[in-house]
Amino acid sequence: MKSLKNGFLAFAIATTMALTMAVPTTVNAGGILTNTNQNIVFCRTMSRDAAIGIDGVYSNPAGVAFLNDGWHLSLNWQLAVQTRTIFTTNPDFALGMSNNGSTIKKYKGEAFAPVIPSIQTAYNHGRWSFQGNFAVTGGGGKCEFDNGIGSFESAVGAIASSLQPLGATGYDVDGYMRGKQYYFGFTLGAAYKLTDDLSVYAGARLLYGTASYKAQLSNIQVNTAAGALPFGTFLDNANVTIAGGIAQYAAGISQIEAGIAQYQAAGAPVPEELTSKLAAAQAAKAQLEGTQQSLQTLDIYREGVSLMSDQSGLGIAPIIGIDYKTGNLNFAAKYEFKTRMRMKNSSTVKEAHQIAAINKYRDGSSVPEDQPALFTVGAQWSVTPAVRINAGYHLFFDKSAHWYNHEEKKLDGNTWEVNCGAEWDVTDKLQVSGGIQKTNYGVSDEYMNDMSFVVSSYSYGLGIGYKISDKMKLNVAYFQTNYDTYKQDVAPVATNHTSHNEYTRTNRVVGVGLDIDF
Repeated sequence: MKSLKNGFLAFAIATTMALTMAVPTTVNAGGILTNTNQNIVFCRTMSRDAAIGIDGVYSNPAGVAFLNDGWHLSLNWQLAVQTRTIFTTNPDFALGMSNNGSTIKKYKGEAFAPVIPSIQTAYNHGRWSFQGNFAVTGGGGKCEFDNGIGSFESAVGAIASSLQPLGATGYDVDGYMRGKQYYFGFTLGAAYKLTDDLSVYAGARLLYGTASYKAQLSNIQVNTAAGALPFGTFLDNANVTIAGGIAQYAAGISQIEAGIAQYQAAGAPVPEELTSKLAAAQAAKAQLEGTQQSLQTLDIYREGVSLMSDQSGLGIAPIIGIDYKTGNLNFAAKYEFKTRMRMKNSSTVKEAHQIAAINKYRDGSSVPEDQPALFTVGAQWSVTPAVRINAGYHLFFDKSAHWYNHEEKKLDGNTWEVNCGAEWDVTDKLQVSGGIQKTNYGVSDEYMNDMSFVVSSYSYGLGIGYKISDKMKLNVAYFQTNYDTYKQDVAPVATNHTSHNEYTRTNRVVGVGLDIDF
């Protein structure tokens, strides 16, 4: 049966693609694979591209040269909580024994990153500034979908639909997905003041990526007129029935062929009715044999599916920057080159598979996961000595990166961000600040899927800075991201209908930092 074979293909694609989720690409502000909130001062201001401070080791490294001589250190801790919510519409869901006939289902994943650390340090002497930065530049947490996701259940629903001629009336399945991903960045560089108003920077970042993914489909049930049966039991029963049907057709074909042989031996014409019966019996037998082969390919899934993969990789990229001061204005720009990353797999997938998605996680293979180049430009206006206004622009060169199967080519455009913020020195000790950032991803229907998705958003942050002493300042911040809802129609895989997805997310971050001058 062609529909049964297509159902198997849908099932195999979804179950093996369990490992293709990237969770979470970024639990914070930034691009598809880049976290830009690497200091608490950014979290409470949202715009630091032209600000001069120790946090500039990341956001404006050339500007750090204008700090006082001596050691400067910033220690930062953030906690992020994120949810991912997907509403999937699929007619096959109506067959789900737990879905009460509904064709719409909600899937929710929760990502929790209790510790996102970062450290910035600089030593200034004369015109030189020697700098180092450690941060989680991508990923940063673990995400779990306790009930799986829609593409998994859609595949099982397609199987149940395909098995209806064999007596299936519904299905049930337990799904689970978990992924965690961390990209640790180690940056070293130096800035030099060409004049009292102009400085330049050059450095490099070593990126170490580590990730692990797990997906499981278990307790697959097929509902029948006799009640719910384990998938394996249903297959066994169906195979017995089909084998009996094949044997009956084989016996009938033998009888018909014997009758035809008698006519041929007597030299008499073979009745057309007899040849028609033979052709019909042979076609019916071939159809059952095809169904039997399709069921055999499903046999390896009788106990469900459990897939795991671990990845790791290294990359390095240069970074350059410039800062220029004039009057009460400061301008800065930075360019981070593309980081060429190849993530090596250690997984349960030992051999190349006919389904391309699973090959991304084949044991021992290396797959491209470049971190895109990033250009930032910003300006700071000191309205008064106590009030500063900042604005910035970020452009992530996503389409110039290289990702597995050239996923970057499916994007409609690059990611861009605009931000602005303000900081006010209320007293000699207390600062208050706030800001907003708009992030726009160039995603398309072809790029988006429920295993890994990003949604355009705007973020706002607020917080305080408090000088504990002349050498020490405490920073406290909260920022939140509000996401759009992305709507997508998904082309059918094994059925004649189109499913529909709606994606959205939430993100909340709190953080504390301590800046120290030596």
